[in-house]
Amino acid sequence: MFDVVAILHWLGPFVLFGIFLIIFAECGLLIGLVLPGDPTLFTAGLLAATGAIRPDLALVCVVVTAAAVLGNMCGYWIGVRVGPPLFNRPNAKLLRKGQVEKAERFFERHGPRAIVLARFIPLARTLITLIAGIGRMDPRKYFVYSAIGGVLWAMSMTLLGGLLGQIPWVRDNVNTILLNMLAVIAAVSIIPIVIEALKKRRETKLAAMTTEPSKAV
Repeated sequence: MFDVVAILHWLGPFVLFGIFLIIFAECGLLIGLVLPGDPTLFTAGLLAATGAIRPDLALVCVVVTAAAVLGNMCGYWIGVRVGPPLFNRPNAKLLRKGQVEKAERFFERHGPRAIVLARFIPLARTLITLIAGIGRMDPRKYFVYSAIGGVLWAMSMTLLGGLLGQIPWVRDNVNTILLNMLAVIAAVSIIPIVIEALKKRRETKLAAMTTEPSKAV
């Protein structure tokens, strides 16, 4: 795990720029899959609120929100430009032919809700923007809901860090808090997948029940 506290202190006078790059990359570039987005927001808010880093909490909130929104815009256009050629490669292993159509159907069914909710799920917020670009989701609709999700995610996580940072025990146990937070986020992120799987299983059973009587007739 990244020691976010040490990284932010190490950045010194460039801490605000470093925070921007981490959030931007995590939201829009594939390298973001290994970056600590949630811990960075939480820790940045905590350190800013307690004066451990120079930028104040309000400025940090503005910067991380801008990074989240701009990162997703960048990721979308990367998906538009780079995605289809990768999918159409005959020897593609990870990006197989036909996934573009699946991405398009996914956003036709879940579009706005998926964009907003994915912000709060690690890995998903990095991949969802690429998939949106590959699936050619309507740019205007994507940017609107991406901005809504970006503001809600970046502001809430940063302000949560700033609020809890006022508690001495939290300030003294930041790394423990971050580990527990990541565990909770990972557990919560599984819930939508389980619900979707159960829903699909139910639909399959209902479809089978409706076809069996027709066969009997």
